[in-house]
Amino acid sequence: MLAADAFRFLAVIGQVRNAVDWNHPAREKLWLYNLHYFDDLNGVAAAERTAWHRALLARWVAENPPGVGNGWEPYPSSLRIVNWIKWWLAGNVLELAWVDSLAVQARWLRRHIEWHLLGNHLFVNAKALVFAGLFFAGDEAAEWLARGLRILAREVPEQVLPDGGHFELSPMYHAIILEDVLDLLNAAHVWPGQVPDAVVAHWREVAGRMLYWLQQMIHPDGGISFFNDAALGIAADFAALAAYSERLGIVPSVMATKGRCVHLADSGYVRLQQGNAAALLDVARIGPDYLPGHAHANTLSFELSLFGQRVVVNSGTSQYGLGAERLRQRGTAAHSTVEVDGADSSEVWGGFRVAQRARPFGLAITDEDQGLKVICAHDGYRRLKGKPIHRRRWWLAEHSLQVSDYIEGGFRVAVARYYLHPTVQVTGQGQAGQFILSAGQIVNWSVAGGVARVVPATWHPEFGVTVPSQCVEIQFEGADVAMDFSWK
Repeated sequence: MLAADAFRFLAVIGQVRNAVDWNHPAREKLWLYNLHYFDDLNGVAAAERTAWHRALLARWVAENPPGVGNGWEPYPSSLRIVNWIKWWLAGNVLELAWVDSLAVQARWLRRHIEWHLLGNHLFVNAKALVFAGLFFAGDEAAEWLARGLRILAREVPEQVLPDGGHFELSPMYHAIILEDVLDLLNAAHVWPGQVPDAVVAHWREVAGRMLYWLQQMIHPDGGISFFNDAALGIAADFAALAAYSERLGIVPSVMATKGRCVHLADSGYVRLQQGNAAALLDVARIGPDYLPGHAHANTLSFELSLFGQRVVVNSGTSQYGLGAERLRQRGTAAHSTVEVDGADSSEVWGGFRVAQRARPFGLAITDEDQGLKVICAHDGYRRLKGKPIHRRRWWLAEHSLQVSDYIEGGFRVAVARYYLHPTVQVTGQGQAGQFILSAGQIVNWSVAGGVARVVPATWHPEFGVTVPSQCVEIQFEGADVAMDFSWK
């Protein structure tokens, strides 16, 4: 919130000067959604903007009649209900008209639960009903609370996998749902005895698992990795979530690891850590079969940090909705993996759809004196003529990483791509060159089985943000290609 009527969402600044601006047709729907969330009520230094917040609350109630416009859709309604109640819990006063509106919003949400979307939408619907049921008193409020708890009793085991990962397999959405679980625990402490002790105990156990999972899926810079729909600046970062967890007495669950390798077996990610290197590997399915909306065609992609700096990345997410750029960002060619015959490994289409999808198989992980090795394949290209299979091997040693790709079956053209963080400078073409990191470290690279070229690319670290970068593309000369990175 930049002023009483000015906002910056998704890197776009806009104003809300009159009632029509809450649903202005020239604005992107996601921008308008953010306008109705009221996240800033609980933002950093929110107390300094209390006068703005009070004026905005009064305007929203006056200018958004029940059931009309984007703000009354179930998802923004859910987030707004929680944010208003959290603002009140922080010591602010809700006017009687705003309390009346909260009741109407909860009643509306109760009749418009997003059963058709499921996933994180249904989760936040249930969370909002729990918050409203705790905040209000009476039979109707008790029913809201009971309904929210019933939904969560089904969805928490469904959506949070045994390894702690959220089943949509996006680190960003995982962080959002983790904060939701922490908020639910916090609310249960505020209103003791309203949520059964067994439920609270289960939520605490789930939060510990989720915190562990997120800890494994961040880079040394503290930010999330970019698998599936993921961007910085949307969810709270790991440090903030870890601090929140600590205030609630929750620590990351200790789960079994395999030496210097962490295999998140239920979600399908692998973290390799050795010396100055941290590699995050996607050997996962794209997500639940019935809910692939946030999936990208990024099977067998990976991200690499060296000396605490991101080096190899996936290109990120800057747009939702429909359009060519959204489709491009979800496609295989926008990720650090292999594209075969110009096709996506999973058939992404529309804004949030997937047809035939890649399924990984043959995963093998070894931790040897010579280094960490991970081998995996996927069948996403079997639908193409020649029925090709992509197999990839990562071999991480103390001062090197080798990534080897093999295409089994017939194909015309195969390209391996390595997207680079914008701060990485590249020298060389063809068979060898160097990466120069922002802190001055040198990483040598060399190619076998193909010819490399450095091409312009873009990185999308936040919604609405595009940063120029570079990508090393290697066209296969035969059935296999290897890329070697080495550093001191």
